Amino acid sequence: SDGVFAIAMTLLVLEIRVPILSGGSTNADLGHGLVIMWPKFLSYAFSFVTLGVYWVAHHLHFVTIRRADRMLLWINLLYLLCIGFVPFSTALIGEHYQYQWAVVIYGVNLTVIALVLLLHWWYATQEHRLVDPDIDPALVRSVTRVILVGPLVYLIAIGCSFLSTVVSVILYALVTLFYILPRGIHLHLRAERIVQTR
Repeated sequence: SDGVFAIAMTLLVLEIRVPILSGGSTNADLGHGLVIMWPKFLSYAFSFVTLGVYWVAHHLHFVTIRRADRMLLWINLLYLLCIGFVPFSTALIGEHYQYQWAVVIYGVNLTVIALVLLLHWWYATQEHRLVDPDIDPALVRSVTRVILVGPLVYLIAIGCSFLSTVVSVILYALVTLFYILPRGIHLHLRAERIVQTR
């Protein structure tokens, strides 16, 4: 799983091409060529951080998941399938952020990733299938609620794309900022460490 994330995150930068200049170009022409590439740089940075957020979430799931079975492995593969599509949807929105289809495809990609992550968590924790029997039910509910924020806001952003693609992109960014802050399992593990050190 880490390998797929690493490859997807690396592929993001390969979509940023060096500006092509003619023989009589000047330093100013190169500067201008770099400036007009700002959507690609921004989409690269944003998607890199977003993939980082989903990598951290995936990693933290396995802090509580103690066992794996065939179904969990297939759900995990579906999750990685969606992760592997991010370089394409990022290239699309980086090149055509002003077009609704590009913004919608990017949003659908992020929505499906979040929903599969939710399925991953639900399957592992349902009836304590793959987690410890004494796992805190409040933790399970907390993580579920945190994951649900993503697809809900992504769907709102997709709806907003009918009015403004810029608003949609801002909403996508806000979800990533929301997830960067410690929540769910982060806070649970921090509380556990505090208790253990007392």
